[in-house]
Formats: sequence, structure tokens, C-alpha cells
Amino acid sequence: MTFSQLPQYNACKVTLPLEVVMTQTPTLRAAILQKINAGMTQLVIDLHQVEYIDSSGLSVLISALKRIEQLDGDIVLLSPTAGVRSLIELTRLHQIFAIYEDEAAAIEYICNETEEELL
Repeated sequence: MTFSQLPQYNACKVTLPLEVVMTQTPTLRAAILQKINAGMTQLVIDLHQVEYIDSSGLSVLISALKRIEQLDGDIVLLSPTAGVRSLIELTRLHQIFAIYEDEAAAIEYICNETEEELL
């Protein structure tokens, strides 16, 4: 997993690994929540290379969303692979997460959300 700072001070892109499974989720959840608690309240979660995600992996996304909402932030999902998208739709998470296929559009949305909050 990698974190990449975005143009706004409190926005970053989180690129998840090839597999997001139960053995990794405690570490992933802790790292993402640490970033959120440190002030990164606008996240783009990049799923383009995730080949497999299980229910515990989905719970990491939900935990991050719940924490971000407490801080008036936002999360968008970026480029889920076909299998991951199917699981997101099966579990109806597409109804609570905005999903972008275009990275520039996702980043623009997240950074504009940040600017609007500052106005």
C-alpha cells in the first residue's frame, strides 16, 4: 500500500495492494486510520491493481468511510477491477461510495471538495 500526497494539504491517494484479505486488513486499516487521524480527510482509494478483496477488505473501506465522515471528509474509489467492482455492487457499496474510472476526475473532485470546505 502506498500513500501519495495530492495538491490539497489534507488530500491523498491510497493505492491498495494486489490482494486485500484478512491477513492484511489489520495493518491496512491501522495505516489508513492513522493517516485520517493525522488530518488526511480527503481520500482517493486506488483499486486499479487489486485482483482480490474479501469481506474483511471491504470492512477496511467502510471503517475508513465512517471515520472520515466523523471529520466531514470524503472518500472516493478509483478504478476497481472487474471482479472488485462486482463485489462492490453485490454488497451495494456502490450506493455509499462514489466510484471514478478516471484518476484526474477523482482527484479534481476530492481537491474541489477540500476547497469548498475552506470557503
